[in-house]
Amino acid sequence: MIEPIYSPAPDRYDAMEYRRCGRSGIRIPVLALGMWHNFGALKPFQEIKAMAHRAFDKGICHFDLANNYGPPFGTAEENFGLLMERSLRPYRDELFISSKAGYDMWPGPYGNWGSRKYLMASLDQSLKRMRLDYVDIFYSHRYDPETPLEETLHALVDIVRQGKALYVGLSRYPAEQAEKAYRYLREHDVPCLLYQDRFNILDRTPQKKGLIDLAAGNGAGFISFSPLQQGLLTGRYLNGIPADSRMARGTSLKEETLTPAMLQMLRSLNDLARKRGQSLAQMALAWILQDPRVTSVIIGASSVAQLDDNLKSLDNVHFSSEELRIIDERSAI
Repeated sequence: MIEPIYSPAPDRYDAMEYRRCGRSGIRIPVLALGMWHNFGALKPFQEIKAMAHRAFDKGICHFDLANNYGPPFGTAEENFGLLMERSLRPYRDELFISSKAGYDMWPGPYGNWGSRKYLMASLDQSLKRMRLDYVDIFYSHRYDPETPLEETLHALVDIVRQGKALYVGLSRYPAEQAEKAYRYLREHDVPCLLYQDRFNILDRTPQKKGLIDLAAGNGAGFISFSPLQQGLLTGRYLNGIPADSRMARGTSLKEETLTPAMLQMLRSLNDLARKRGQSLAQMALAWILQDPRVTSVIIGASSVAQLDDNLKSLDNVHFSSEELRIIDERSAI
């Protein structure tokens, strides 16, 4: 059977909110689709396509990738390349696509961290996998303490000047190095567009809030990843550890995380979410977005149904002062 040509929803931009990235001309949707998990070679392509199409139909035009997303490494970008060829190519100018480099990608001394050689080679490979001429934003995925910061940053500057990325960003940089990076990039006329880090109800230390302030003070936006703390805030663990869960597999979420105190905390937060007419996951996403300093939140998805559930968080992103006080009290670790 011939597959029908994809035509995105004509009202796709009507319901989505778009926030400006710092002092730039770019606005991105408050929810971005992250392809860290569930978009690699282990996922049937038809399911990947269905999730990407639903996201775009709902106004999510920002797709967040990295060189090592999969699994295996690189396969999320390969699948995104298939999406470009088979359905999204006519809408390239409506999309905001990211890639990153900084973590282990290939063997040997040039496949990790922040050297000029690694960043440039990685982006060249990413562009081939995604079948793109350029990405909209390219991130240094983490600070490299062994490489001079100027080397990493000037590679980012040259990547923009070569036309391989329109903007650059920083991810998971310590505050001191982030401050230096903002200054260097600004002085070389390639200002940092976005700073990316984990930020959620369970991971909101003063240091994290300081990084958000630092980004705002330097004219950059802030985009949060892992908003549901690797699934802890999805509600899946309110009654223990499901056999098919990430925690049961012992991958990126360890069983020892679910202490009795943590379980009590999650149940208490879930009670508040129910009073708000939301699931725990929806409240957790809405809580991040109630902070106007946050530009966007990267959500993952394993199915169209889960994506739709996360989108419902936008129905209520307003919190009373009492609700915020209760969240602060109940999620204190």
